Amino acid sequence: MKIALIGYGKMGQAIDAIATAKGHEIVLRIDANNQHLLEKEHLSQADVAIEFTTPETAYHNVLKCFEAHVPVVSGTTGWLDKLPEVQALCISQEQAFLHATNFSIGVNIFFEVNKKLAALMAGQSQYDVQMEEIHHTHKKDAPSGTALTLAEQVLASVPRKTAWSNDVSSEPAILSIISKRIDPAPGTHTITYTSAIDDITITHTAHSREGFAAGAVIAAVWLQGKTGVFTMRDVLNL
Repeated sequence: MKIALIGYGKMGQAIDAIATAKGHEIVLRIDANNQHLLEKEHLSQADVAIEFTTPETAYHNVLKCFEAHVPVVSGTTGWLDKLPEVQALCISQEQAFLHATNFSIGVNIFFEVNKKLAALMAGQSQYDVQMEEIHHTHKKDAPSGTALTLAEQVLASVPRKTAWSNDVSSEPAILSIISKRIDPAPGTHTITYTSAIDDITITHTAHSREGFAAGAVIAAVWLQGKTGVFTMRDVLNL
């Protein structure tokens, strides 16, 4: 498989190492110094593009892939207000687009555990719920995209929580998300249900970026030959 890497920071480099080790070819590496290569004539060399950039550039990058008719896997977070527009364009233009807030297989299983626990706790009003996420100091968005996915799952199942806030809130209807930036943490997400009697806590801790990078490569292989809008739930058949 021939891959275009859009974004060549730490995540892009980790994807490069894993993809190359698996026998894939990186035909294009886009970073801040060669944005002029983000055009159809260069992108069309690739079977699929993997995009990990910034909230300010992700939308433009995905549209460039659509113009080149190259399937695109995007893991950039912080720009999801434009996600419905991109999804609609993907469908109308018969493109292939897969976005995930987290490509780790473990995290995607954790999402399913979170949904199940939230459903079980829906009727247990004696429990309050709070979230915490810890990332490295270079993480650009807070809360993390993964934390927002987890929060949305809780809000969908626990009716006593109606919104989230990125701080500690005393409002009973607010789900507090505490964001910490500590090096060299690649990512820890914790959801805690607290009562006067006991606590129930679930946690996912990443030990390195390899899980995210490996999942992105798995998603890229899976996306080849498809059209439509997909997530990691489709890739993993969850």
